[in-house]
Amino acid sequence: MVAPPPGSRTELATVSHPLVTLLLMMLQTRCAGCDAPGVAVCTTCRFALLGPRPRTTAGGVNASVAFTGRARDVVLGLKYRNRRQVARHLAGLVVNTIVTAGDLDVDVVTWAPTSAARRRSRGFDQGELIAGYVARQLGVPSRRLLERTDGHHTQTGRSRRERQAGVQFRVRPGVEGRRVLVVDDVVTTGATLRSARAALLGAGAATVRLYAVAATPGGVASMRRPTERRHAVADAAA
Repeated sequence: MVAPPPGSRTELATVSHPLVTLLLMMLQTRCAGCDAPGVAVCTTCRFALLGPRPRTTAGGVNASVAFTGRARDVVLGLKYRNRRQVARHLAGLVVNTIVTAGDLDVDVVTWAPTSAARRRSRGFDQGELIAGYVARQLGVPSRRLLERTDGHHTQTGRSRRERQAGVQFRVRPGVEGRRVLVVDDVVTTGATLRSARAALLGAGAATVRLYAVAATPGGVASMRRPTERRHAVADAAA
């Protein structure tokens, strides 16, 4: 085989192939919040994610940010535009909230699984991705402890009353005496995570703490001013 002439395009492409691949990957990566090229979450959107944070939301769920503005765009980028790289950034927000709350006595991290239909259409479960990064940063295992028993139904299009009824779960073996932290991406009414907590406690978990990346404005308001409750934002569909 004849070697390409020194300095030719063929030689440069052969020598710099890993660098070219990396460059192409960077060019294909775009910010989930504003679509800026080259990064999963740009500096502007990172600062936006550090904005005002709700503390405890509907149902006693600790949320890191309000589901508005750039934060909303970043979360939806993960859920609906396959921007999986942002899961690590969102997990960092959750870990910061956990540390601030002092909830570090955790044995295992799990998540509220999305519906089977959603998982098939997206090719992944965003809650699982976030929970995995949260567990890694806390130095504990991440395990799938919950299974939905409501078939293929999603939260999309459901009324607030239907959402309040929550999703039903069954618990996999191995939770007895464990201190469990449950992670979700967006909390609206808090019913899904409350149902997860009830199932885990019923299966023998020692403690169950609930955390979400973001809370819809309706979910936050329902805790701060019970007389001023508003309908939850439908975009937070599981």
